[in-house]
Amino acid sequence: MIRAIRLALLLVAVVLLQTAVLPHLRIGGVAPEIGLVVTVGVAFTAGPSAGAIFGFAAGLALDLFLSTPLGLSAFAWSITGYVIGVVEGAVLRTAWWFIPAVTLLAGLVGGLLFVLLGAVVGEGQLWGWESLRTVVIAAVYDALIAPIVFPVVRIALHAADPRAAGRVGGQGW
Repeated sequence: MIRAIRLALLLVAVVLLQTAVLPHLRIGGVAPEIGLVVTVGVAFTAGPSAGAIFGFAAGLALDLFLSTPLGLSAFAWSITGYVIGVVEGAVLRTAWWFIPAVTLLAGLVGGLLFVLLGAVVGEGQLWGWESLRTVVIAAVYDALIAPIVFPVVRIALHAADPRAAGRVGGQGW
């Protein structure tokens, strides 16, 4: 119960940061997707199920502020959170560069899923080189903020060891 409350508070913080602060910190006209970064942190710390659930909740909450169809970010981020959680379960050791690299990959996957799903549901304006540029810049920005965000997620989940938090035998590969 305490963990759910902490994740809910983290979700509120994500929405506030994404909508009120990060639009003023754009690089190349692109703001980072802190909701996706936190989703990756939750998936990395607590496993694929928690990553998928948090990704869905964060995406849905942030979809309320977008002009794209409701649920587009939620769907893309829940898939990304689940995949990152599964991949993390297969990793034995991590170097200092692993978290930014995984976040970069997750940013690319989540962004491309958003664009592709948007094109499938009729959001033709998402399909193009400008969207690809935006996805790449956002993914790099996400990777840069990941080392700051991940410790906050670990604290929120009260996990000193990222592999021990939320692990119940059999998760991962």
